[in-house]
Amino acid sequence: MSTIVIIFYFLAAFTLATAFLTIYSRNPIHSAIYLVLCFFSIAGHYLLFNAQFLALVHIIVYSGAIMVLMLFTIMLMNLNKEDEVHKPRITRIGALVVFLIMSVVFITIFINSKTITGGYDTSGEDFQSIKVLGKVLLNEYLVPFEFISILLLTAMIGTVLLSKKEKKNE
Repeated sequence: MSTIVIIFYFLAAFTLATAFLTIYSRNPIHSAIYLVLCFFSIAGHYLLFNAQFLALVHIIVYSGAIMVLMLFTIMLMNLNKEDEVHKPRITRIGALVVFLIMSVVFITIFINSKTITGGYDTSGEDFQSIKVLGKVLLNEYLVPFEFISILLLTAMIGTVLLSKKEKKNE
């Protein structure tokens, strides 16, 4: 077996394990940490596919920004074990059964899949290059790119205004 295949199998097992622990963990902080580890292992898959830019953006956006927002929300909600509604044991067993069935289905699909034989046509252009991506974003998609930046700025301002507490008049 080649080194790439061994790394792929390790990343796949690690991704499935951390995804399962994200769902199964009782502590929301632990779930968030398992989700970060799952995101990092998915970025490892992108690196195996030779998509370095996508892997870095995935780490920055998901593992960085989204998880910081999730942890901030969890801490803001102040979830304690005393306030947590405990799920019945049948629900947890049902989730485990669904997870096992889905795992068997995915493993069966993986085993029965056929590898691609022969060559494939290439255009010769490097779509992984940040230079090419920058040219495409700032030439062909400049207006949607700017609209998204304005939308994100508006959402950020709205979040600050909604989370701001009103002063009490005394």
